[in-house]
Amino acid sequence: MIIFGTAGYLYQLAILMLTCRHCGTPAAHTVRKYVTKFTLFFVPLFPISTKFATQCTFCGMEQEVPKEWAELSQAQAAGAPGGEAYRQGQQPHEHRGA
Repeated sequence: MIIFGTAGYLYQLAILMLTCRHCGTPAAHTVRKYVTKFTLFFVPLFPISTKFATQCTFCGMEQEVPKEWAELSQAQAAGAPGGEAYRQGQQPHEHRGA
């Protein structure tokens, strides 16, 4: 018997102060990376898909963004004064699927 499936991983890359396009409120937005990996016997082997998004912490609206924008935002957050306090390390949140 072979057991296979997918596992989802969520990485928080940065937190930025932006004006939300949905609610119009200046609020913190998290920049996130979603990675779905193929698993074999519950061992993640390789990524199937990768998506980047921002989420407003005020209203919860999430918007997909290009990879380049997300990476640039992460670099800016890390290089800004006090930016290291807002930047999260590579601590993934795992979500397993069937």
